[in-house]
Amino acid sequence: MSTPGRQRDTSAGGPGVGAARQRIAARLVGRGRELELALAAVAAGRDLVLEGPPGTSKTTMLKAITEEWGIPLLFVEGNADLTPAKLVGHHNPARVLREDYSADNFVAGPLVEAMRAGGFLYIEEFNRAPEDTLNALLTAMADRAVEVPRVGLITARPSFRVVASMNPYDNVGTTRLSTSVSDRLNRVVVDYQDATAEEGIVALRSGLADGLARRATPDAVAVTRATRTHPDVRQGSSVRGAIDLALVVHQLAALRGLSGPDDERYPETFYDAMTVALSGRVRLDEAAETTPERVLRQIWEDLFLPRSGSILNPAAAQPG
Repeated sequence: MSTPGRQRDTSAGGPGVGAARQRIAARLVGRGRELELALAAVAAGRDLVLEGPPGTSKTTMLKAITEEWGIPLLFVEGNADLTPAKLVGHHNPARVLREDYSADNFVAGPLVEAMRAGGFLYIEEFNRAPEDTLNALLTAMADRAVEVPRVGLITARPSFRVVASMNPYDNVGTTRLSTSVSDRLNRVVVDYQDATAEEGIVALRSGLADGLARRATPDAVAVTRATRTHPDVRQGSSVRGAIDLALVVHQLAALRGLSGPDDERYPETFYDAMTVALSGRVRLDEAAETTPERVLRQIWEDLFLPRSGSILNPAAAQPG
């Protein structure tokens, strides 16, 4: 990690980019290609949009890059309440009444803070922000500077970047980006990882490695991935659901006194944990006449019930 207050060389083709990639990759599970693409874009001085569903390591990747470079990562949530004044900054009303407008009573917003510090301005759910707010970014992205009334011209440090994220599966309350905005952004698609990588993420984030975890981790990943392909589900759970599921299974098994992963009560205990960890993360299709609990029960039966009958026999089924 960089020494606080000291920025690494972030120029295009800088001598440290290759070595930085190796150090950043060590903090991630998988994501080698996406990391290379994102790192190449920001090292080239470009702004970036990361497009993908929640829980696909977008924030983790940006944290790793900014920590390696020794610069701040400023978070902004894109929503209808994000006004240009909240993004850029405003003058303190109380001081304005006492002293009139001046540069001293200007309260910097996250955009100005990121520009002054040379950090990344990370706007989550970018396409939920109002169009006039996104347009406030145009000058900062094009000229690396913004003109603030009664303050003057604020010029960004060389490592300043605008990085946005969008969920391609969520079209409720979102707006289509204007050509002016999208034309200034490079784009990297970050999709779900494969089952092996997600099992690695669950093992890493949960910290569980006992006998129960060795069964619960692949089971948790299998049912979580199944929520993404169920015909009644518009958007399934991210790997965060699998992490929570593994942790809840572990605690619930302890509360019920399960002897281990082969205890006959494990399947039902696992299902109960599924309802806790995943039911709130499943977004059903508007036309589906079902409930998250019914969907999860179907997925659970596919995992734990043999195809040839209805008698519970977890040994006859394989995860997924």
